[in-house]
Amino acid sequence: MGDGSARMPRPPESKPARPAPNPASAPHGRARWPEARHYAALDLGTNNCRLLIARPQGGGFTVVDAFSRIVRLGEGLASSGRLSDAAIERTIAALRICADKLRRRHVALSRSVATEACRQAANGPEFIRRVYAETGIVLDIITAEEEARLAVLGCHALLEPGDGPALVFDIGGGSTELVLVDNSAEQPRILDWHSAPWGVVSLTEARGVTGDQDEPTRTAAYARMRESVAEAFAPFVARLPAITGTPRLLGTSGTVTTLASVHLGLPSYDRSAVDGLIVPTASMRAVSQRIAGLDMAGRSAVPCIGAERADLVVAGCAILETIMEIWPAERLGIADRGIREGILRHLMRGSLK
Repeated sequence: MGDGSARMPRPPESKPARPAPNPASAPHGRARWPEARHYAALDLGTNNCRLLIARPQGGGFTVVDAFSRIVRLGEGLASSGRLSDAAIERTIAALRICADKLRRRHVALSRSVATEACRQAANGPEFIRRVYAETGIVLDIITAEEEARLAVLGCHALLEPGDGPALVFDIGGGSTELVLVDNSAEQPRILDWHSAPWGVVSLTEARGVTGDQDEPTRTAAYARMRESVAEAFAPFVARLPAITGTPRLLGTSGTVTTLASVHLGLPSYDRSAVDGLIVPTASMRAVSQRIAGLDMAGRSAVPCIGAERADLVVAGCAILETIMEIWPAERLGIADRGIREGILRHLMRGSLK
């Protein structure tokens, strides 16, 4: 690619081992289909509901079914402290589709996790109970630390080779995880991690602008977002060691895959073109600033953003720019993989933790 983008070769997945039973997945568990070889991972975030169903193959796995829907579970959470009725209904409708896929695919073992929105909401436990009652899916509210660890496990294979620690990040809907990793061995070793309470939903609701605002108002809002993110990252930045070797940076989130698609000029999202892409950080910074400067209509008109992401993408740009500032790598790796793939690796080698 003439723009400086490159692609990482796709390394083989880690070899799966015989899975251990998971009592929490009983509604879709091994006892029901003892001969099945399908495994599932469901990640319910603040903004998205994502399901991946796969079967072991060779040294890794093959995806047999997938589902992704923007549900905005955390919409309004920052102001009310609760999951709204409308958000709950949207999310349960998506989870019913997931439950149907789990049944039809005869899943042997599954794990379903919920992240920041359910961690923060006063009615999070009540929501979890209702999901189980209405869909049979058992959602496990995981800690920010486990969220970071699973994201790294799912995408670290896309890190560029190099010396010294690398920074892996996951920009979510309600939080952003930063993970400093030693990737010199077969399995990544986490050296330090940090969870900031700003994701694309929470930052937009607290510091962004709504509707069609003039350019000075948008510029001021973007500066506020950058400021808030930098503040939240400060404790982690203070702990960062001196950079040795060439800084390496890898991002997994809807923000980085969307902005990478804009960088490539794709007419519609194409995972095969984005997952494993290496983009100069200068190019991603330019894309972020261009998108942040557009009004709502302008952002909606950009392919791969559209009306569905137009209101949240600016917050993602602010978070990404701040990350690239604190870890001055020249290139950014793009991963369209993360928590779900991390869960599948665990399940297929017989470990849930």
